[in-house]
Amino acid sequence: MIGYYSYTVILTYLGFVCGSVGLYFAAHGNTNAAIIMLMLAGFCDMFDGKVAKTKKNRTPEECRFGIQIDSLSDMVCFGLLPPVIAYSAGLQRPIHIAVYSCFSLAALIRLAYFNVTEEERQQVTTERRKVYEGLPVTSVALLIPVLFAFRRDLGGYFSLTATIVYAVIACAFITRFTLKKPGMRVMLLFIVIGVLELLLLIYKHLHR
Repeated sequence: MIGYYSYTVILTYLGFVCGSVGLYFAAHGNTNAAIIMLMLAGFCDMFDGKVAKTKKNRTPEECRFGIQIDSLSDMVCFGLLPPVIAYSAGLQRPIHIAVYSCFSLAALIRLAYFNVTEEERQQVTTERRKVYEGLPVTSVALLIPVLFAFRRDLGGYFSLTATIVYAVIACAFITRFTLKKPGMRVMLLFIVIGVLELLLLIYKHLHR
């Protein structure tokens, strides 16, 4: 079979599967299940790079494949799934469709730009990337669940709030600013936040 199937890409593949399943859930109106799949995809993406770097004898082809497959997976999980989740929640007006299109386009541009710059960077240094340019697309795995956790609390303001949030995130994807790449402690904090978000979603679902 074509492709690479070592342990270095397993988490990327699992994350993509989570994103795909999330799309199926959203298409059938199961918004909460789709959000959970989004969060699981974010968890996989959080550690796939660290797992890949444990293999010291990766070939240049494996490295380039890892960059490409990670971004392709991210496009599905974090560029397409969040808008479909919002659409499944009933945000289906023309303005929503326009914002979703901009959101996905901005994610696409950011990921393609990252691929180009990362390949160029790896040609001149073996050091790990220390900063991100723009908002990483994987951040939506934490941001979108927060938005939907307070969906019922926002009531009639949810549509406007969601539209603004998606538009701001889209702009942040392609705005030129730097963010320090999180270390292990920050990543563990993100996991704790994700667990709390999940518990909040479950609580809101049971008490709706």
